[in-house]
Parts: sequence; C-alpha cells; structure tokens
Amino acid sequence: MTKVTEPFAAAPQLMKQWMAVSLAVQGSLEKSLTELVKIRASIVNGCANCINMHTAEARAGGESEQRIYLLSAWREAPCYTPRERAALAWTDALTRLSQGHTQGEAKAALEAEFTPEEQVKLTLMINIINGWNRIAVGFDLWLEQPARAA
Repeated sequence: MTKVTEPFAAAPQLMKQWMAVSLAVQGSLEKSLTELVKIRASIVNGCANCINMHTAEARAGGESEQRIYLLSAWREAPCYTPRERAALAWTDALTRLSQGHTQGEAKAALEAEFTPEEQVKLTLMINIINGWNRIAVGFDLWLEQPARAA
C-alpha cells in the first residue's frame, strides 16, 4: 500500500466532481459569509490547511483581521451581524453533531435570518467544508498560500 499524498492524482474523476460541487455551493451565498463559515468549521475541526487557506481568501476579499481572529470566540464578539451569527451557530451545530443533537436554538436563528433556499445552501456549504477538512486532515495535506503583495 502507498500513502495518498495527492487526492486529485489518486482519484481524479471523483475529486474533479467533488470540486465542481464545492464551487457550485460556494458561489450560492455571499462570499464573506461563506468564508466565515469555512474558517469556523475548520477551527472546530482543527484543520490547519483549511484555516490557512480560507483566512488568506477572506483577507483577499476584504475581511478584517479582527473578525477573522475572533471567529474562535464568535459568540462573545460583537462584530458579527445577526445573519452571520445564525450561520456560525448553524455551522457549530452541524460540525459538532457527534457531541449531541443540540441544534434547536441554532435552527431557530437560522430560520429567522435565512430563506428556506438559503438554509439548504448554507447546510450544503457546511457539509462541503467539513468534507474538505476531513480530506485535508486525513491525508495530511498542506497547500502553502502565496504571499500577498504589500
């Protein structure tokens, strides 16, 4: 047996389809919200690769350092909108399903801030980033992010 070091080389067709679904879901909600969700799920899952990647993408999209840094303690930080808070609570609830099915309060907030269609889109986004986290952590992936010009 050999170690998987590049999932796209090991299973190119499936990974290409996985990437296509990821891009479709990613583009279904506002970019800033999507990046916050990706970072938060990656923090919960301990995925250094995805935290590194998505914080760089969030910065490139204009997200503030403060809001990126405070994602680890978002409940106590006043800098997120009610919509973002609902998305982050839903992200936590779904990412931590193994710790108990306690999503009732998060679902109420979700329903208050998101249309039914957006609820499905957000849920799919959370599933996608959790999947990527598992691929990256499972196969010890690290993609170095290019340095931004000053």
